[in-house]
Amino acid sequence: MKTIFSTLGEQAETNFQLWRDFARDRLMPAELYRVDDGVFRGLFEGTDLGSLLITRSTFSAVRVESTPSTLRRNAKRDTLAVTIKLSGTSSCEQFGRQATVQPGEIMVLDRANPSVRQTSGSSRSLLLEIPRARLENLLGDARHFSALTVGADLGSAKLVTTFLDTLLRVENAFTPDAAKRMSAIAVDLIAASVAERLAKEVPKPLHGTVVVQRAKAYVEAHLGDSSLDPPKLATAVGVSLRRLQELFKEQGQHISDWIWQRRLETAAKRLTDQGCRHLSIGVLAFGCGFASQAHFSRRFRDRYGMAPSDFRHLADAADPKA
Repeated sequence: MKTIFSTLGEQAETNFQLWRDFARDRLMPAELYRVDDGVFRGLFEGTDLGSLLITRSTFSAVRVESTPSTLRRNAKRDTLAVTIKLSGTSSCEQFGRQATVQPGEIMVLDRANPSVRQTSGSSRSLLLEIPRARLENLLGDARHFSALTVGADLGSAKLVTTFLDTLLRVENAFTPDAAKRMSAIAVDLIAASVAERLAKEVPKPLHGTVVVQRAKAYVEAHLGDSSLDPPKLATAVGVSLRRLQELFKEQGQHISDWIWQRRLETAAKRLTDQGCRHLSIGVLAFGCGFASQAHFSRRFRDRYGMAPSDFRHLADAADPKA
């Protein structure tokens, strides 16, 4: 990652004002306040990796308030902020939920709603901006998991931090297409860690929602398994098939329809991905869980109104780099 802003070597009284202005521009509009009288230190390192904007920040104690006024100036309401605490401790409040974030823990914040964050001293964090639709498609409405800490003791959280640490150390070795695929893996791992946390302790009214979220996360991770069907999915998430069908029905969905929908959407995305251009239609179909190319072509035409090969050619024609 490259240093994009630093006051670490400065003693100026304007350090905080300069850092505050940069933070508002880089991250999002917010009210920022100092909470001590020492010399303010601030450092931002950043990178664009695939579809992700990633920022590593180090700064003295501050209070950050996202208010209705600042939210009206926020152009990033369609993203969620995923924070991984590297050092120090911070507190957070959103949707009436309060949390304390310790090193190694992960937390998601909804950037379209008010929140309050405060560090008790020098703090260092990694922040990823993730499209809202990407996580909510897997986990449901963000208010169910915003300001919920994913503990460092969870295996999935450890996997996220290890993967991102390795990814950022070798980021310059990736081609743009490879970086895009790596960033997608990072998002999937984060979603899996949040899903694991939700499964540990949730209010009883949310239990059904969490089961569906876990089921959807499992589908995402096993799309290439052609044997994945509703009974197998129910077994994987630990409920009866009948119960899982009822929970999906409550959300206006059918399990098998959801599985095929995600297979087709993933296939369509790969057909437009130049990084997958070398894959034949058949190989791509098998990788998305279709038992045969003929079956894939039939379902794809029903959904998108054209053959997979025509869909790919249309995407190539629209891409100036193709």
